[in-house]
Amino acid sequence: MPHRLVLTAAASATAALSAVPAASAAPAGPASAVPASASATGLATTAYGESVLRSLTRMPPPASVEDSGDRLTVTVHDAGGDADGTHELRCHPGGGSHPDVSGACQKLDEGTTWGKDPFAPVPPGTMCTMLYGGPATAHVTGTWAGRPVDAKFDRADGCEIARWDALVPLLPETHV
Repeated sequence: MPHRLVLTAAASATAALSAVPAASAAPAGPASAVPASASATGLATTAYGESVLRSLTRMPPPASVEDSGDRLTVTVHDAGGDADGTHELRCHPGGGSHPDVSGACQKLDEGTTWGKDPFAPVPPGTMCTMLYGGPATAHVTGTWAGRPVDAKFDRADGCEIARWDALVPLLPETHV
């Protein structure tokens, strides 16, 4: 959400600055030495006609309550039972069609720390056991912690099984 606010502020500032006509042949000199007049857009205009952004405190709220939280779409195949299908998950506030909204949100919150991506793939060159965990696959898309998510999961070897199991109950528990 902080990322969205910064982008919204930057876009608003860019739009406001592009709407102000450029000054023609302004005399050289430091802008800070010239008194500024405030405008209704939150911009200050110096005596030389230069526009200066005064404040980023006037930002619009999110478009809706649903846009203010984290949203994921989880599509699961070949996990068996009721686990197969597409489920929506919203956290902060919780909601959606996921079978365990609070558990999935809690698991993701626990795994979201500075410098760690809970959806990161297994690094190339990692030694993994040749253990097959079944045919289940999952695709997770959406936004988590202000970042886009597009992650694929399977249970093809020990590393992928561990990666999957680390996200249960976001991903369904499987029994092979």
